[in-house]
Amino acid sequence: MSPFSLKRQMTAWGSALLVVSTLPACYSRSPTADQYTPAHAELPPAAVSPRADTSTAPAKTASKARTRESIAQAEPLAEARPSKDIAAPAPSSSAGALAPSEADLAGADLGGPPPPPMPVARQAPAKGKAHMPVREKMALARREPPPAMPVPIHAEAEGAAPADDAGGNTFASWKAHGFIETQKDPLSTFAADVDTASYTVSRRYLVQGRLPPASAVRVEEFVNYFKFRYAPPEKGAFSVHLEGAPSPFHAQRYFLRVGVQGKVVSRSQRKPAHLVFLVDTSGSMHSADKLPLAKEAIKVAVKNLNENDTVAIVTYAGSTRDVLPPTPATDVKSIHAALDSLEAGGGTAMGSGMELAYRHAVKKASGSVVSRVVVLTDGDANIGRNVSADAMLERIHKYTAEGVTLTAVGFGMGNYRDDLMEKLADKGNGNCFYVDSLREARKVFETQLTGTLEVIAKDVKLQVEFNPASVRRYRLLGYENRDVADADFRNDKVDAGEIGAGHNVTALYEVDLADETTEPLATVRVRAKAPNGTEATEQAFPFERAQLRASLDSASSDFRFALAVAATADILRESPASEGWSLATAEKLAQGATDGNADRAEFLRLVTQARALKSASARGR
Repeated sequence: MSPFSLKRQMTAWGSALLVVSTLPACYSRSPTADQYTPAHAELPPAAVSPRADTSTAPAKTASKARTRESIAQAEPLAEARPSKDIAAPAPSSSAGALAPSEADLAGADLGGPPPPPMPVARQAPAKGKAHMPVREKMALARREPPPAMPVPIHAEAEGAAPADDAGGNTFASWKAHGFIETQKDPLSTFAADVDTASYTVSRRYLVQGRLPPASAVRVEEFVNYFKFRYAPPEKGAFSVHLEGAPSPFHAQRYFLRVGVQGKVVSRSQRKPAHLVFLVDTSGSMHSADKLPLAKEAIKVAVKNLNENDTVAIVTYAGSTRDVLPPTPATDVKSIHAALDSLEAGGGTAMGSGMELAYRHAVKKASGSVVSRVVVLTDGDANIGRNVSADAMLERIHKYTAEGVTLTAVGFGMGNYRDDLMEKLADKGNGNCFYVDSLREARKVFETQLTGTLEVIAKDVKLQVEFNPASVRRYRLLGYENRDVADADFRNDKVDAGEIGAGHNVTALYEVDLADETTEPLATVRVRAKAPNGTEATEQAFPFERAQLRASLDSASSDFRFALAVAATADILRESPASEGWSLATAEKLAQGATDGNADRAEFLRLVTQARALKSASARGR
């Protein structure tokens, strides 16, 4: 063999050996969530088609890494999820994160490009593999599967599996109500709900140039975000307002609206309040739209409290801490100093923090004092004994039974646990809000929290009994996670919703009417307990056919706007019953019903944005 031929053979064997020697490393480096970065991080939101599958999830800790499937389905512009297992770096003074300006906080909902991807360390080969004979390396490569991806642990919602969107935010999926034949089941029963978090979360997605995940949209929370001009009751806790009109989406159908208005209690007349603010100070809360915004929100609340009210502050991160003992709301200096001392860092022992806050709150609980825990967090919980909502609620149930109520307020994106927050509020006899800006903080903490602190009724249930002679079939829009068994309507041991002073609750039904008849369409019943009562009282209201309007134009502007909001939410959550409905129709319906209200005008702009995003998404497919 010539020297040249020998050299060629040696070169060929050397190349083969080089290829084979890399096989174990290729197989042992299956990509993890830490190795993925958003594909469009450098683009503004408007430049990215929504719901595209070309981008990937941001960096996370290994314990929070998502499965391959969720990585493949990730949306563009997902925000980075900070690790809760290590202390977050202190923000620089130039960034103003510890003391953000009002402009910074007011614009917090506008988001921005994600931080640069974290560097990924190359994985060293396993010990001994580098010196294996070629045959052994090839055999090992054939039989050694890629390592399994860690699966994120989420609390299960009742009747539904949690859905994790591409940004790392977690929502519980609920099957939308379908049509029910009145002859087979004339009763529709649900608990009152005055939460608004779903609307605010969805608004943030839309403002950032993305459609909200379908599972993030709850119709009732969209509708109940807005206030309607229902007359308050002349006596008792509630007044009920009924109205119906033809559907703009289907020529043979109608929509019926049930509106419940709680009695109004003025700020000067309400009971003294003891508020325990439970603040998440874990590492992921360092960004401007989380802990800094939460601190400003508490200051807004304190400003609007009465002289007889008291405030306590408890924090939780890797451990819990008493920051401020019960302090008169008038001692603004001490309260602000305690708030300004808070910094983010550490893991999230949410369960331990909840228990400590409730122990403080129950000391003041009585029939003459409003005692409430207000938890401010991104909703994540990753260390401690009580991580799931069920575990936390089991520990605090005894305090809830003694009259302590809960307000859950969410902040931030990237690891927001909407499913956990919603469940805590539902089971903790309280409400759930989401704050994305200083403007929203003022609305929640100035109007919805301090203005309606006093609970006027608890375990509030609604039951609509449809008349088969007038209504062939019906469906309730929303309230899926507030369903109550028909048989439990008069079972006073079954928990339901709480209504505060001045709250109103709105529900809409889509119905197929029977032939012309003068009989009532339905009977609406409201059953509730007094704030400190154990037995409920019940009121009944007939829904007369005369309360149907001949056309949408003749219906009240409140009715038309409520229908526009409910329809938009039903479309965004991709309800099968709304297939064929148009956001353009909902937009037109809302245009003539804003009545100069700023929140309604903002909704109209959001519908326009949603139409553009859905159109772009359709073109992208």
